[in-house]
Amino acid sequence: MLVTILSDIHGNLEALNEVLAWVDRIRPDRVISLGDNIGYGPDPNGVMAEVCRRNISSVKGNHEMAVVDPAFLVCFNPVARKAVTHTLNHLSRPFREAMARWPKRLVLDELCFVHGVPPTSPFVYLFQLSDRRLTSKIKAMDQWICFTGHTHDLELIAWDGETLTHQALGRGETVLSRQKKYIVNAGSVGQPRDGDPSAKALSFDTETGVLTVEFIPYDFHATAAKIREAGIPATYADKLSKRF
Repeated sequence: MLVTILSDIHGNLEALNEVLAWVDRIRPDRVISLGDNIGYGPDPNGVMAEVCRRNISSVKGNHEMAVVDPAFLVCFNPVARKAVTHTLNHLSRPFREAMARWPKRLVLDELCFVHGVPPTSPFVYLFQLSDRRLTSKIKAMDQWICFTGHTHDLELIAWDGETLTHQALGRGETVLSRQKKYIVNAGSVGQPRDGDPSAKALSFDTETGVLTVEFIPYDFHATAAKIREAGIPATYADKLSKRF
């Protein structure tokens, strides 16, 4: 089975459209989103229309949590809160109702999918956990691999039964061993933080264990202009082209 994993689209329709063109070329069996489909970007309705039209399965991210229950706005810094509030004020009710039904975790055979940290957290970042806590998390997983988002970065965390290792993920293929358990941090479609402004998307072949990372160019200048025009904090426009 070929699974495509998207994360942190963040209302960036230009990026999503290019990623979906790639998805149409590789024709996976399933497409799964790790949440934060909205927030920061100028096109929450456009993104949600594509997610719903294509029946993309999604978990709730922290941005969806805040849209479903605005009490969660206290979990965001003041600048991010302004961006989330913009989404709240513009997102159509049917899309709010759709994301309210999304779970915090999806399980597909030997794979699990969560926005932040397994088993179900949409808010905690992987980098907030010590290796000791990460080891405990990965040992407790019933699945072979957990795919996560939230950090907007790419990373592969592996546990071989004794040692936990961290590895940066770059463009191309990595073969995952059946003798290990993994947490795969999937980067971001719409607000990447890995030093390259291209949209990031993953595919995983459950039979061969091949994980593929795609860097997909898109017109981030157009998205940045729309962010500024919409009155969303300009920092989220600036970050689209920033090389970290």
